[in-house]
Formats: sequence, C-alpha cells, structure tokens
Amino acid sequence: MKRESAQYALHLIERLTKIGVALSAERDLAKLLELIIDEARNLTAADGGTLYILSDDGQFLDFAIVQNKTLDVRMGGTGGKINWPPVRLTDAQNNRNLANVSAYAALTGEVVSIPDVYNAAGFNFEGTREFDARTGYRSKSMLVVPMRNHEQEIIGVLQLLNAKDEGQNEIIAFSRESQMITESFASQAAVALSQNRLIQDLESLLEAFVKTIALAVDEKSPYTGGHIRRVADITMAIADKINKTEEGPYSQVQFSEDQMKELRFAAWLHDLGKITTPEYIVDKATKLETIFDRMELVRARGEIIIRDHELTHLRKSLEADREINPLPDSEEDYAQKFREDMKFLTDVNTGAILLGREEVARLQEIGARKSVHDGKTESFLTEDELQNLSIYRGTLTDKERDIINNHAAVTHKLLSQLPFSKKLKNVPDYAACHHEKLNGTGYPWGKKEDEISLQARILALADIFEALTAKDRPYKRANTISEAISILSGMVKAQHIDADLFKLFMNEKVYLDYARREMHPSQIDKTDFSD
Repeated sequence: MKRESAQYALHLIERLTKIGVALSAERDLAKLLELIIDEARNLTAADGGTLYILSDDGQFLDFAIVQNKTLDVRMGGTGGKINWPPVRLTDAQNNRNLANVSAYAALTGEVVSIPDVYNAAGFNFEGTREFDARTGYRSKSMLVVPMRNHEQEIIGVLQLLNAKDEGQNEIIAFSRESQMITESFASQAAVALSQNRLIQDLESLLEAFVKTIALAVDEKSPYTGGHIRRVADITMAIADKINKTEEGPYSQVQFSEDQMKELRFAAWLHDLGKITTPEYIVDKATKLETIFDRMELVRARGEIIIRDHELTHLRKSLEADREINPLPDSEEDYAQKFREDMKFLTDVNTGAILLGREEVARLQEIGARKSVHDGKTESFLTEDELQNLSIYRGTLTDKERDIINNHAAVTHKLLSQLPFSKKLKNVPDYAACHHEKLNGTGYPWGKKEDEISLQARILALADIFEALTAKDRPYKRANTISEAISILSGMVKAQHIDADLFKLFMNEKVYLDYARREMHPSQIDKTDFSD
C-alpha cells in the first residue's frame, strides 16, 4: 500500500511539473486560461469549472472561462469573451460581498470546499439553483480556491464543480487530497498567469512607446504628421498579402506573428534618425528657407534698388529742367525688367521652375548685378543665396541632402543601442535600410540586391509610395495614383525597388486600398492597371 502511495505521489509530482512547464511556456493568454481550467478539472475529476479574474480596479471578478462536460459548455478563452455580468466584491455601501462563494474566496483568501451547495450554510446559491432549474443540471460539490501570484496577491479565483468518482460515475465531495492538489496547482497557475500578463503588458508598453517616439518624430514637422503611421500601414498591408499569396515567388514565404511584429516595429521606427535633423531642413519648403524664407530679404532688397534708381533719375531731371520729365524708355525698361527678374527669383525659390542652362545663366546675371548698401558696392545676391537658388531639383542643397540622408545611419545607431529581444533583433537593420536600392546606389551603406532583406525591401516600397502620394508636403505637389505608379515603374527598371514586390503591390491592389483611405479623391485618377 505504501509502495502504491509512493508511486502515485511520484506520478502526481511528475504531472504537476509537466503542467507547470506547459503553463510557463504558453504565451497566448486565451489558451493559457483554458489550460488552467482543463488541467484543474483533470487533476480533480471535476465535471465543471469556472475561472474568475480580478478586475484592474479590484472591484469585480470577471468571468474568464466557464466549462461543463455534461452540458457540453466551453466558454471564454479561444471561444471569445463571456458577456455574463461580473461578480461584485462590494455593494453600493462598500460592504463586502461575503454571500457569494467566489467573492468570499477572493476577499478572505480562504479555500472553500462544499459537499452539496444545496445544503450549504452562509452562502447564497439562488443563482446556482436557477441555473440548474433552467438546464436540468444538478450542481452539488464545489471547491473554490483563491489564486495568489508570486507576491501573494489574489488575482483570481478557481472554482471547480461536481467531483466524480470515476469508478462509480457518481458525484462526490472534493477530497482533502484534491483540495491540496488544487491549491498547489492554483499557485502555479497564478504565477504563470501573472508572468503572461506581465509579458503582455511589457510588450504593449513597448509598442506604445515605439508609436509615441514615432509620433514625436512626425510632430517635429507640421508637414510630415502621419507619415510614419501611413508607411507602417502600407508595410503591413504588403506583408499580409505575402502571407496570403499561394502562387509566385512568395508562395513559400510566411511571416510568423513574431516576424510581423518585428517588421511593424521597424516600420514605426524607420525615421527615428530624423529626430536629430534640423527642423529647417526637414521643413525646407523653398530654396532660400532657413529659420525663415530669405526671399523676403531679396524682395525687399530689389524694391530698394528700384526705388533708389527711380529717385536718382528724378533728381537729375529736376536739376536739369526744374520740371518732372518722364524717365527715358531705357530707365522704364530697367525697372520693368528688374521686377520680372524678381518674379523669376520668386518662382525659382519655390522650385516651380526646373533649372536648365538658360535659367542658371539668368540667375548668375541677376546675382552679379551691383547695388550700393551703406556706402558699399555689393552683388545683388550673396554667394549662399545664389547657391541655394541654383538647386536643380527640389529645395535642398547637396550638403542639406547629405544631412537628410544621414537620418538612416542615425536610425541604425540609435536603435542598435536598445536591448531588443531575440525575436526583434532585426529591427535596427530593417528600419535603417529603407533607402537602400537593389543596384547598390542607395544609402546609408550602398547595399547590393543580395544584401537587402525582403523586409527592408517592403519598407522601402511603402516609404516611396507614401512620399509620392502625400498631400501635405509644401515643397512638392501630391502625385495622382497613375503618376506615382509610373514613377515606381521607372524605379523598378532602374533597379531601385524590387520588381516582384511591385508586381504583388499592383496585382493585389494594395495601392488602391491605401488610396481610398488616405488620398484625396482627385488623386485617384485610375484604379485598374491590369492593361
């Protein structure tokens, strides 16, 4: 007999150990909750079980899992949320609800074992009787165990119903042995549940922090608000289409849940390096803009020159004839031409004119004109103004563009300092490579095709498409869908972006789903490019 008892105890220890390992390994909260009830019922041969979780404010016990083998009931967990009203721990006057057995266990921390709930004193089982009358079930024995975490805080209640004598298939009271086993198991389950919730809370905190940092980067410029979110949306839409495709080059590619999270974090953090980029460069809407648009100074300087020129010739006319003679045609032409040149400078400053040789020569001619200021003869345009106005395309000088481009390297530098988990270890590389090109001409490292991951290629495509169609940039006009697709097609031919990804992007109409959510209706000039 002793030998059989020893063997049973050893078997029980082994089983509890395996269950403990399984509980610790399960990361899906819904599955973990189900596992707790399943194993508790198996250990005690209970017909039914309910798992309550203490609400965040500590005022209620929420139903998490409800199971009953006889009634074929499995609610909660992977089966969805239970909509039953929670059990209140106190009433309106803040009196403790000791009449409810589960509330009693949560409030007192005591284990309650009842042979027959119909004959139990001190507790109100009217609800149980109504349930039995409605279903034809007979609730009898009950074991209610508070669940304490590693800090001895009660986080929930485990309630088991109708222990069965497996040999006779009769309802019996829960034995002292079953109670001890359940208490031990409830402690394991509480620690596993707390650990799971802690991990989830940390992951939620990390994701919220990542999005907050991204928001801070976006908010640095009034013209890029929402850029990072939109890039992340496009990125994940492409990745989701890859997971669903069953044909073509991506039929064997399947991003796991962890890989999707890794890519999502990289998308949210891809512009982190811009946090070090000066605002006047990020927001540079005109060629002469720094802290303010210096075109105003040029315009004022021009008006002074025209005024001084006209006053000089007026004075000469008065001295000669003492009459106001009209200015010679050449002088009127001078003023008119100067005003035309000022308009030309204004248009050049906005980037509205694509500069060729003639335009550059005209800029140099205007800039070389002499004017007298405070007794000093100076060129009309300073060297810096002439250099900025001579920008061929866009509003950034080569030096400013290098500063902008450096944000990718800074992104990698900053993210590499963070202790990402093994599952998120590639976030710095994916985020920093969104400006690399397949032909090796991208930045920050000039990687070649075989060195650029699929995730980085996805992020690059998403970033380019968002930039082409963004309607909130002051330095460029938002492209229509057809214009953006045409530009992307050219980038595929130039081996800037991945041809297979672009094909999937088009075939799955990722561009159209995005356009309907984010673009102005006037930009949606075409919806189908299958021809």
